[in-house]
Amino acid sequence: MEEIEKVTIIQALGALAQDNRLDVYRLLVRAGPAGLPAGQVASALGLAPNTLSFHFDRLRQAGLVSVRRDGRSLIYAARFDVMNDLLSYLTENCCGGKPELCAPNAAGTSLPATGEAGVG
Repeated sequence: MEEIEKVTIIQALGALAQDNRLDVYRLLVRAGPAGLPAGQVASALGLAPNTLSFHFDRLRQAGLVSVRRDGRSLIYAARFDVMNDLLSYLTENCCGGKPELCAPNAAGTSLPATGEAGVG
C-alpha cells in the first residue's frame, strides 16, 4: 500500500463525520463501482439538490467519490481504492502487528451499544 498522509486521512474522516454525507457515501458503496446518478441519490435520501451538491463536493475533495458525466446526468461513485487505503491505515498496527486478526468483516461488525470502543 502506498503511504497515505495523515492530512488525507483527516480530510476523509472529516468528510464522513456528518450524517448526510455518511448516508450518501454508504449508498454509493452499496451501488458499487457503477455509481448512481445524483438525482437518484437525492430521491433515495430525501435531500435537496443544492444540499446534495454541497455534500458531493466535500466527499470529492476528500477523494472518497468520483464523478463522471453521462449525457445530462452526473454519476457519482465511491472510490473503493481510497476507502481500502483508509481502512488499511486505521488498522495497520492492529492486534499487536497482526492486522489479519482485526480486518474488516464483510458480514459486518457492530459498534458497542454505548458507542465506546472496547479494549481487549
